Amino acid sequence: MERPNAWKSYTGADLSKLEELCGSYRSFISAHKTERECVTGAIELARQAGYIDLADAVRSGQPLKPGDKVYAVSHLKTLMLVNLGTRPLEEGMNILGAHVDSPRLDLKQNPLYEAGDIAYLDTHYYGGVKAYHWVATPLALHGVVCKKDGATVEVCVGEDADDPVFCISDLLIHLASDQLKKPAAEAVDHENLDVIVGGRPMHIEGGEGADAPKEPVKQLFLDLIKDKYDIDEEDFLSAEIEVVPAGAAREMGLDRSMILGYGQDDRVCAYTSLVAQLEVEQVERTSCTLLVDKEEIGSVGASGMTSRFFENAVAEIMELAGEGGQLKLRRALANSRMLSSDVSAGFDALYADRFEKKNAAVMGHGLCFNKYTGSRGKAGSNDADAEYLALVRDIMDEAGVAFQTCELGRIGAGGGGTIAYILAEYGMDVIDSGVPVLSMHALWEVTNKADVFEAYKGYKAFISRA
Repeated sequence: MERPNAWKSYTGADLSKLEELCGSYRSFISAHKTERECVTGAIELARQAGYIDLADAVRSGQPLKPGDKVYAVSHLKTLMLVNLGTRPLEEGMNILGAHVDSPRLDLKQNPLYEAGDIAYLDTHYYGGVKAYHWVATPLALHGVVCKKDGATVEVCVGEDADDPVFCISDLLIHLASDQLKKPAAEAVDHENLDVIVGGRPMHIEGGEGADAPKEPVKQLFLDLIKDKYDIDEEDFLSAEIEVVPAGAAREMGLDRSMILGYGQDDRVCAYTSLVAQLEVEQVERTSCTLLVDKEEIGSVGASGMTSRFFENAVAEIMELAGEGGQLKLRRALANSRMLSSDVSAGFDALYADRFEKKNAAVMGHGLCFNKYTGSRGKAGSNDADAEYLALVRDIMDEAGVAFQTCELGRIGAGGGGTIAYILAEYGMDVIDSGVPVLSMHALWEVTNKADVFEAYKGYKAFISRA
């Protein structure tokens, strides 16, 4: 049952739409490299599409009716978009869910130090990373610093053409004989992923004296950030600054068929879900798109999918729509259907022994569906039932969406999970879907434009008809 390559069926009009979508997608992931930035950018697009803040509607007691569009946000890291349908909410929603956090390095709370006349920022890795990916490559700093007076300062250095960049040093090959004997997981110690941010001491008029700083390179760095951002070293205690690869997403391949960019796991699914949600104007079953945080570390915390944010927001919407009450809320959640959108491992011929070919996601063959995820004996997975998978197949075929089914590698080779099992606990139908990716969790991941386009088409079809 080999699925055809999606490119072979495209008309000129299809190719124009594909390039337009992929161009806007590249721009989005280039400008939004943290979960805060993704949520902020998505809210801006939602407002342009007529969505209003649910918090404002709750404060004013504004009734909600079919056709109304609202968004709810949690900690500026998780976003929920809802387009109310003509059918009662109690009958369920069509839900798209994706995550906007990506593997990265986070600055520690006390990060700054000087050693060997170099200033460093100490980091703690976030999510599943290969430490050796992060050395000797251009890096940028993105995030916020929250000051005691209530001010929030946004930080972004390393993206503009005139910006400096940062890096983590690697051990030179001439001295690396012992390092090269180590397993890849141990070649670079995670505790050594410290970012070089300065190498020049502050200038002291009249030469060094008793008042000269003991760490002049560190002091110059502090003077520079004080001048630019009006922040002090102590302000790092209440900062969230992420270290990410510097530079924009690019077209890849001489045929420009692919996209090379940071954070495509899972922003490729988040962006296509967002665009689908915003473009479908009228629905019978209420449509909902969830863009969530913390998936890469277990969906924990106040902004993760395991929080009560989603359930509470649905309860608020139902109350304003005249369908309040715990029983109706439980029915609405149980009667919902969801595509848990997360990327899958694209088949890589260079590592073919890690895949089982006929059940692997092939690049360019369209939106992929994972009936189950997890590892070993499906441990930790959501396993969609056959009836729901049949419905999804019918929706995709009716809409002319190229799709494929897959698993995340060979049995026993590894595995992974998504947010699917969390929503499935409400009793709703959930299946994993997404875009195949090469080099997943590397600094620069690869997607195929055809798969991005088919995901967008599939998500639109799902929220329109499921």
